Amino acid sequence: MNEQIAPEFLRGRVVTPTEVIADGVVVFRGARIAWVGEAAYATAAGWSGVPDPVAVPFTVLPGLVDLHTHGGGGASYPDATTPEEALVAVHEHRAHGTTTLVASLVTAAPETLRQRVGVLTELAEAGEIAGIHLEGPFVSTERCGAQDPALIQVPDADLTRELATLARGHLVTMTIAPELAGVAGEGGVVDALILAGALPSFGHTDASWQQTTDALADARARLAAKPDHRSARSTVTHLFNGMRPMAHRDPGPIPVFLAAAARGEAVVELIGDGTHVSVEMVQSVFSLVGAQNVVLVTDAMAAAGMPDGPYRLGSQDVSVAGGVARLTHGGSIAGGTAHLLDIVRTTVAGGVPLGDVLLAAATTPATVLGDETVGALEAGRRADILVVDDDFRVQSVRRAGVVVAP
Repeated sequence: MNEQIAPEFLRGRVVTPTEVIADGVVVFRGARIAWVGEAAYATAAGWSGVPDPVAVPFTVLPGLVDLHTHGGGGASYPDATTPEEALVAVHEHRAHGTTTLVASLVTAAPETLRQRVGVLTELAEAGEIAGIHLEGPFVSTERCGAQDPALIQVPDADLTRELATLARGHLVTMTIAPELAGVAGEGGVVDALILAGALPSFGHTDASWQQTTDALADARARLAAKPDHRSARSTVTHLFNGMRPMAHRDPGPIPVFLAAAARGEAVVELIGDGTHVSVEMVQSVFSLVGAQNVVLVTDAMAAAGMPDGPYRLGSQDVSVAGGVARLTHGGSIAGGTAHLLDIVRTTVAGGVPLGDVLLAAATTPATVLGDETVGALEAGRRADILVVDDDFRVQSVRRAGVVVAP
């Protein structure tokens, strides 16, 4: 760390991965965090110039990490033909505290996927996004949700390898239905993803309990055989949404995913906006599997931060009314309209402890990325810092120490 750079200080309630410090200080020099701790100990730790407590208390959070977002600010990653178009959505979420995000595509024709992956790879190589998530095209037509059923394809490991090659190491996850032939097993899509450094994310599935169990075991064994992989755990794309519901005589995939997460063998995404999943269910999942195995995501589409009206999500027309996005034809929920900070607010209000919420909105997703430089207020990490008031309204956002909002 460059000792020639003058330290800067933020004082308030500070949320770290292990505690919520009532009166804490975050010290950063340039792009890196230098020290985090109780304000009373800052001077003894060698820091002079610590500010007095502010008259109006605020909370200092790590920059948020969203692993599943399709757009925002009127821009859609599945529809962006240039990096400049896609960057509009990146800036929308960044201004609301999401300093690290993975850009998600949707089911599309192979030529469209190739072009969109190329666009997003440019943003990843410029450091604007943390990587790419492919939601489809190898998903269930029975549980396709807002994925276009006409464009869903038979699992193709060759296409998977091609897209991963085009992504030049920036493909993070791919949503796949575990029950489909060609997904699991030697030479299947899961095999291709893991060998390419990406993770299978199981979802949009009509799988049985046994099919899900077998697919998770297959993925776990393949990840164990590649110890240099970014993560040792598969993920689950927006638990509950786009999958066969759980019933006592037809358990389907959900209890398998919950049990795997509780054992620390998988990470489950939750769209905790109160629309996709109720706040009571979100609280229950945190209690069942632990915050270290939950990732809060937005699944945001172009309407995030925008008024109600007509939008597009890939090949599908979407109508947003009352802040809820639905397919214009068919009525399925078509992504989210919240920022991740909105989901943090909703989840805390729903009774999940603040520290657990920030684990799921920052620290745990950073582990999925295999990136130890983001996701927490800890010395040595990148100075991605979000300051909010008691209502979780943004006061400032820093990314690598640079103010990016307001």
